[in-house]
Amino acid sequence: MSGRERDYEVGYGKPPVRSRFKKGQSGNPRGPRGKNLPALLVAALDEPVFVTANGRRRKITKREAVVAQLVNKSAGADLRATKMLIDMLKDIEKKAGMAPPPETSLTPADEEVIEQFVARLRRQIAAEAAANAADGSDQPP
Repeated sequence: MSGRERDYEVGYGKPPVRSRFKKGQSGNPRGPRGKNLPALLVAALDEPVFVTANGRRRKITKREAVVAQLVNKSAGADLRATKMLIDMLKDIEKKAGMAPPPETSLTPADEEVIEQFVARLRRQIAAEAAANAADGSDQPP
């Protein structure tokens, strides 16, 4: 012990008198640390919600619910939702380092095969159009 005697034993849960909180003084005078916007957003998106899908009640996160709604609206021909979805996918692919497939150069033999294929398709379409015109119907078979 030091030069003076203590009135109590110092140990676990019994700090020295000089290091104790003063009467009326908070243990954290500056208060709790504030959260930044990204942390608040992540916390809000990770909260669970209950949804009913196909007659069944499920518990999913708000993040999953937002994505499901965006995809459903996009599938329902909502152009704004479709644009947002495509932009999100592009950002994800860019962050993941996925690049579009490299363009391959075609050899002259490949180009000849493609030209023959296109010519065959054009002949087939023309023949079907002529058959429809001969039948008098405007609809394809």
